[in-house]
Amino acid sequence: MTTIPYPADDGRGAGRPERLHAGTTRSAPGNTSRARWHMEAEARALVLVTVVLVVFGLAVLLSASSFQARSAYAYGYRQAIGVLLGIVVFAVAAKVDAEWWRRLAWPIMGVSLFLMLLTVLPFTESIVPEKNGSRRFLFGGSMQPSELAKFAVLVWVPMLLVKKGDAVRRLGKGLLPFIAVIGALVVMALIEPDISVAMTFCVVMGVLLFVGGARVAHFVFLGMLAIPLLVHEVKTSGYANARWESFWKGEQSDTTGITVSRISGQQNQSLIAVGSGGVLGVGYAEGNQQRGWLPLAYNDFIGSVVGEEFGFVGIAFLTLMFALYGWIGFRIARDARTAFTSLLAVGLTFTTVLTAFTHIGVVIALLPNTGLTLPFVSYGRSNLVLTLLMTGILVNIGSSRERVYGEAATDPLTSPQA
Repeated sequence: MTTIPYPADDGRGAGRPERLHAGTTRSAPGNTSRARWHMEAEARALVLVTVVLVVFGLAVLLSASSFQARSAYAYGYRQAIGVLLGIVVFAVAAKVDAEWWRRLAWPIMGVSLFLMLLTVLPFTESIVPEKNGSRRFLFGGSMQPSELAKFAVLVWVPMLLVKKGDAVRRLGKGLLPFIAVIGALVVMALIEPDISVAMTFCVVMGVLLFVGGARVAHFVFLGMLAIPLLVHEVKTSGYANARWESFWKGEQSDTTGITVSRISGQQNQSLIAVGSGGVLGVGYAEGNQQRGWLPLAYNDFIGSVVGEEFGFVGIAFLTLMFALYGWIGFRIARDARTAFTSLLAVGLTFTTVLTAFTHIGVVIALLPNTGLTLPFVSYGRSNLVLTLLMTGILVNIGSSRERVYGEAATDPLTSPQA
């Protein structure tokens, strides 16, 4: 097979070649041709990992939610609808050139800023009702703007990094635009309040800036400013301070106006669930903690259900699958076509893996309760669809553009020839 070089970018991307399917020659008169995407080995492996996690997640959710819903299948049915929608989004994203998102970076960021603003304005309470002490959802809980904002950060930061180039090493013209725009998202997330999401915005931006060539000295400087602000925010936020105290003390106290024993009780029930599972677990749908003992067993603590019903093997399985997801994603980022798609792949992979490992860390009490869900597994259609969208984009970045000529151009079943 001969290859045609893929159109070069700004020189910072490695670039995958465009394949020329064997058959007739390219220059033959009247030759029919069409372009399509061919998934490389990493992209195919990522699809397999995703399918396993989605199927496993649906099964676990059905067990975790059956005792907390009006109908035993209510949450499972809703999540299945989210899976179907996510599959469509995944398929479209896998077939659209990931460079296309570069042009949409500002519109997506603008919409995210607007929707996040709606959650904090005082006169929008009719469309943003308060739930569990915070205002995070729109339209009766069907949409969470912070999920779209996470995606906006993942697309917008790489776009601006590539645009600025070496200027990112300067504090003024380089870093200040990032700090201003992402800082606005962080402030609105803190007002909701949702400290976990605010920290996610900062961490993802920091990782992308580091990979994109920002100076380490600037990270130290910004960290010295951010850490005191974070500590102050945690101390003045009742629920965040209660979570921190319950993590460190593990005892019943009430110093912030919120019953820390209730929060530590949730953590204790999670440990009981994981401990009860032993090595192999008590069996699918045989767990007791989701029968009202463990709050949010189908969402924030669904990893506990995995630990109880599938034991150490289940937790190890999740850890291995997300580690594999990360390894594949970073390999895709290494071989990406352009600088933008390389940075985008790093951000998409890091965000999914960070969220998963944080959730698992909370479940086994290695980390304080953050409220982060387990990707592909926890209940939540917005998060599920967004994660499948992100994975679809990763699959496209891990694919090569293939041009098929001759009779093969009209045959959708023709496979590439080496």
